[in-house]
Amino acid sequence: MGLNIKPLSDRVLIEPAAAETKTASGIYIPETAKEKPQRGKVVAVGKGNKDHDMTVKEGDMVLYGKYAGTELKLEGKDYLIMREDDILAIV
Repeated sequence: MGLNIKPLSDRVLIEPAAAETKTASGIYIPETAKEKPQRGKVVAVGKGNKDHDMTVKEGDMVLYGKYAGTELKLEGKDYLIMREDDILAIV
């Protein structure tokens, strides 16, 4: 990835996974009814701080809270930047 951004401290840059377009039973979900994805790929990781070493690394798939992080747009793509504490699990 050619991103020129490095999160500071214990922050992580995540590329959200695409929202589901079809349910398990085959029903298509309209654009207005789609939920925010709660899963994404870690794109960049900060160095941590003196009390906390980073657990996640670039390339990890993670689960995070529905309203976690700050949304930003870089080079035409959507990303989230959040503290590592906001990440719920590594998948």
